[in-house]
Amino acid sequence: MERNILGRTGMKVSRLSFGASSLGGVFRSVDEKEAIKAVHVALECGINYFDVAPAYAGTVSETVLGKALRGVRRDLYYLSTKVGKYTKPGTYGEDTLDYSLARIRKSIEESAERLGTDYFDLIHIHDIEYQGRKHTEWALTEGYESVLELKRVGRIGGVSFGIYPVDLWVRILSSLDVDAGLVHNHYCLNDTRMTELLPMAEAKGIGIINGSPFASALLTDRGPADWHPASAQDRATFKTAADFCRKQGSSIAKLALQFASQNPSLPTTLFSSANPESVRRNVEWHQEPVDLQLVAEVQKLLRPVRDKQWDY
Repeated sequence: MERNILGRTGMKVSRLSFGASSLGGVFRSVDEKEAIKAVHVALECGINYFDVAPAYAGTVSETVLGKALRGVRRDLYYLSTKVGKYTKPGTYGEDTLDYSLARIRKSIEESAERLGTDYFDLIHIHDIEYQGRKHTEWALTEGYESVLELKRVGRIGGVSFGIYPVDLWVRILSSLDVDAGLVHNHYCLNDTRMTELLPMAEAKGIGIINGSPFASALLTDRGPADWHPASAQDRATFKTAADFCRKQGSSIAKLALQFASQNPSLPTTLFSSANPESVRRNVEWHQEPVDLQLVAEVQKLLRPVRDKQWDY
């Protein structure tokens, strides 16, 4: 698989990268053996960057990814996790946000133990916009300085954020010394606001990781989980697009993956799956040229939700 340099991080990442949220059953119930196999298939297919978070399924995703990577040479993959957001096991949305130095240091040690490593290539400061942004300034001050210190002492390779709102990305990219940014849901069939951020990131050598090519499962035949904030009308719009793709002999998921992952301005696109066959299929889809005519037709159908800001 083709690899690209991720900004100034020095990381040469595969064009597709692996998000481990699915391993903990965030989107559906999963079999742990199958989830572990999905990671191994990703490695076999040339994927070399894995991202996770302690908040995913209340540390379950980190635990399963750690089991999957056990015995794999550490120089064969890049690894990132996140700090600041913590979720009770078995829940979604019951989050604790804590961007203090003490909690971030403890979080790194806990994640390192679960993942069987003593070094993270990147750390993303996680979901600083949650809970009505009441913790945003804390994250941008003490949280940011805490992660920056971890880089200074060699505990991690780079400092990043993993958030959604475009206005916060503009602030971060313009004012903070970050190495990368995990931007989710902003370069997919229904939302291309990522393009507003790229010139600023490129000018500063900040590597952009494109997350959520399937728009948090909106761009799939199955549709999003119950927790997704899309309204019934919004979901109907996406279903219309999915039905149209099916009638054309394709699938909305295939088109979404190809559209998101084949933009040469984006070093890597991060998808999540706990299904080994889905991982292999996504790699195969990525390697086929996207049908630009079908893209245009589907984007017309998605105009009612174009660049819509979801309240995650």
